[in-house]
Parts: sequence; structure tokens; C-alpha cells
Amino acid sequence: MKNTDFGQVKISNDVVSTIASLAALEVDGAEKANKFADKIFGNNGVKVTIEEDNVIVDVVVNVRFGNSIPKVCEEIQENVINTIETMTGLVVSTVNVHVQGISLKKDKEDQKR
Repeated sequence: MKNTDFGQVKISNDVVSTIASLAALEVDGAEKANKFADKIFGNNGVKVTIEEDNVIVDVVVNVRFGNSIPKVCEEIQENVINTIETMTGLVVSTVNVHVQGISLKKDKEDQKR
């Protein structure tokens, strides 16, 4: 929660969770995990904990086959941190990426070949 000259600004966990989910899925090679992750976390495979102005994020994803898992996960962490901090002004201390599986889906261009 931030205090301004006009009052307080509180950003809900759901908003931060949505930002984190969209930021994670922007990374090439990352895909949404299946419904199991949604049941665990309840919001697109993302769990957000906000304590004061400090944010901890857990993200569950699948990685597309052929991509480097450590590279994709590091890019997810960087993008989630940058996006949340830029959009909310909150400080992200931790982004834990849980790779639930490997996706074998092909891009539409690959399917045409």
C-alpha cells in the first residue's frame, strides 16, 4: 500500500498475479501450465504474496520442447520482475519458476509444413 498526498493506493494480489502471468507467458518458450496448476494457485498458475511493498511470486509453466529450461526460466524471472516493478512500483524480491512439464505443441507455421 502506498500513501500519496491524496490518500492510499492498494494494488490487489489478483492484479499483481495477472501481471505476473502475462509477463511469464510473453517469454519465448514458456506456455501456460494445465488446469492442475490453476487448481493449486487459483489464478493462471501464479501465486503472489505481498508483504508491505515486497512481492514474492510463484509461477507454474510448461516449457516448449527444444528450449533451454534454465534460459526460459531466467527470462521469465527477469520479465516478471521488470513488469511488476514498472507497473506497480512494488519491489519483487523473489520469482520462483516451477516447470510442470514440456509442451510438444508446434507453432502454426510448423504445422503448415
